[in-house]
Amino acid sequence: MTFSILATDGSGAVGIAVSSSSPAVAARCIHLRAGVGGASSQNVTDPRLGTELLDALETGAGAQAALSGLVEGRELIQHRQLTVLDLNGQGAAFSGSKTLGVHHHQVGTQVVAAGNLLESADVVAVIVKAFEASSGELEERLLAALEAGLDAGGEAGPVRSAGLSVVRKVAWRETDLRVDWSDTPIQDLRALLEIWMPQRDAYVTRGLNPEQAPSYGVPGDE
Repeated sequence: MTFSILATDGSGAVGIAVSSSSPAVAARCIHLRAGVGGASSQNVTDPRLGTELLDALETGAGAQAALSGLVEGRELIQHRQLTVLDLNGQGAAFSGSKTLGVHHHQVGTQVVAAGNLLESADVVAVIVKAFEASSGELEERLLAALEAGLDAGGEAGPVRSAGLSVVRKVAWRETDLRVDWSDTPIQDLRALLEIWMPQRDAYVTRGLNPEQAPSYGVPGDE
């Protein structure tokens, strides 16, 4: 019920964009750790698997080794669809034999995409190609690739939720945007991103050093 993209731009940033017909997909599927990498656990989702993949990356395992170690002998793993990516852009993916509907995954240059219950398997290839052809801020590239997947057919049915998150050098997600239920979640996510991006860096500054952070002049903060 999900299609997603996990990618890095080589600067230390890593992020995920994801959409699904189920509610609040980003709350379950996105797993990121600054200075380590990213993972997505989707299909019949077990969020614990994303955390385990990041833990393995943090010990120094490569993406494929982290994924292989998790999958081997794991109970119910054939229900899961997983992606993982380290900061060097090395990625890996797994789609169990019980992944729902038309499904596919693909590892590209600094990017991994996967989806299930898709309109066609081509959706994943379109997402990867769109990311590899893009430039600019990682947030913009991720969302543009997700939009390309939607335009290529996306899920077989309507999508209802979407999310976009990116980590960089600080310990928290610099960008963490969600649309938990909507008739047009990816379009709504685009509108949120346009509001967020001009303010993103200022909110990092607020966290690191409030005395250097700008004021937005909201009522009561004169």
